[in-house]
Amino acid sequence: MTKKTTPCLHGPLMSRREFLAWQAGGLGFAAALLHGLPFSAQALAATPDLAVAVGDPGPATREAVRLLGGIGQFVKPGSRVVIKPNMSFSGPPERGSTTHPQVVRELVSLCREAKAGSVSVLDNPLGPAERCIEGIREACRLDGEDIVHAVENRRLFSAAAIADGESLKATEVMTEVLKADVLIAVPVAKSHGSTGVSLSMKGMMGLISNRGTLHRDHDLDVAIVDLASLLKPHLVVIDATRVLSSHGPGGPGLVLQPRTVIASRDMVAADALAVERFSWYGRKMNASQVSHIRLAHERKLGRMDIANLSVVEGKA
Repeated sequence: MTKKTTPCLHGPLMSRREFLAWQAGGLGFAAALLHGLPFSAQALAATPDLAVAVGDPGPATREAVRLLGGIGQFVKPGSRVVIKPNMSFSGPPERGSTTHPQVVRELVSLCREAKAGSVSVLDNPLGPAERCIEGIREACRLDGEDIVHAVENRRLFSAAAIADGESLKATEVMTEVLKADVLIAVPVAKSHGSTGVSLSMKGMMGLISNRGTLHRDHDLDVAIVDLASLLKPHLVVIDATRVLSSHGPGGPGLVLQPRTVIASRDMVAADALAVERFSWYGRKMNASQVSHIRLAHERKLGRMDIANLSVVEGKA
């Protein structure tokens, strides 16, 4: 009998051969320590949980990824990559309701430098599709190739069960996302009238065909966490070069200018740091005050206890 599997962007399980190789490597490293053999200090350095860079959108993006260990930690030669920015609304970057085009462009450049096999920039916009994606589309035409798409046609989605869903048990996800080797979430940091904030976890709703059911038929925060148990970005890069601190998700509202980019492997940690780093609705907030962040932490999808995580910071 063939075992059925659910499409899910989890990392692959370690095979027995890989485990033995890893074990042998670990024993060899331990032996080197015991016998006083030279080893690289860099090999001992722990990769940070979060990286924060301040500067212009493109350079800050590159620096944040570098501080996290470099794009090569995520994208390998030949990788099929999907980049998911927030392209839900039309309007200039200054409005703060969509990801800055230069942040997305820099990530596309990094993926190409890592020799990705393909790079697609995808979202299911709320507004008129062509107007919503035009700024990012133009920025990402690095070689004249059109890689930015608004995916709305139901034929481009595939059914996916959510094995760990408490409320949302199944949905339809962009087929290209389910086929991807690497998913990179690139949300803009903004407020949201229903969930408090819209960051990487909330942004996964832009990869499904029917987001309305999450609002109508479920507790929205619970459904966001259910979806996050299926769609787990390998890399999260939060565009906080501008923060829409009020009247999100569409604005206009109060736009802060922290000129910051946050990068992490952990979507919960990235969202939590963004919440605690900036002001929202004129006040500071704890990550635990955002229901879907707290629930995701409790369900062990990531960590919101920023004080216990390693954070490196730099300037671009």
